[in-house]
Amino acid sequence: MRTELFLEQIRILLHMYADGLLGGEVMPEDALLGVVPAAELPNVLTMAMSLNYQRNAYALWQSVAKAYIDENTRWVFDPHAASLSDPVALQTALLLHRVALQPNRHPQIWQRVAGGIVHSSANGDVAGMIKAAQSDIAILKNIMQHTRKSEFPYLSGPKIFNYWLYVMESYAGIVWKSRELITIAPDTHILQASVKLGICSEGVLNGTAEDRHYVAEAWETALRGSGLAPIDVHTPLWLWSRAGFPPLIA
Repeated sequence: MRTELFLEQIRILLHMYADGLLGGEVMPEDALLGVVPAAELPNVLTMAMSLNYQRNAYALWQSVAKAYIDENTRWVFDPHAASLSDPVALQTALLLHRVALQPNRHPQIWQRVAGGIVHSSANGDVAGMIKAAQSDIAILKNIMQHTRKSEFPYLSGPKIFNYWLYVMESYAGIVWKSRELITIAPDTHILQASVKLGICSEGVLNGTAEDRHYVAEAWETALRGSGLAPIDVHTPLWLWSRAGFPPLIA
């Protein structure tokens, strides 16, 4: 595919997204808007994304909103409280509103991630962890994917890590240093859209770690010098795939 044609298709896609032609008036994370105070969003977003994302995203965030509204379960989103909690109490609270689906593994991961946040922050919360890293993606990447990787299962993976950076920017207002390091988060919809646009072959639809890495690198290469960061096209691509690939019409 010629670069000019490809970039024109991306511009059309972005315009369609901006005009609401791809749907997405309500995104999954929007369930927290008006429910979770701005100051608490970093904790709630991060803790909720610490679990395996292989589930319906809308159902996940609706469950998170319910758990936050419930004063008896809101404490699970406080990393310090969650890290020190009785495992049975944490399990009960996470299962109540179906924030956790796996009764043993999910609460264990939740508590481990909470501990990782506390250990990486003077304040014991996500905002403190980001502050300690100077809002620098390169520093956070080193912490979560290398020096403390064992404390951030799932979150340390490239797919969720990059989407977490995007969500923190979009919903919690975090201004990142080294923003160009945010790569696209290649979930199933992104893989399908990438094939549809012709930057990858259908082989990547197997969805292996190698496939996802290849797709992320392909987007970095395709958009280099365009003024767009790969993560800028994530949501339009995701919605385009979810909508069944409506024609790209200027």
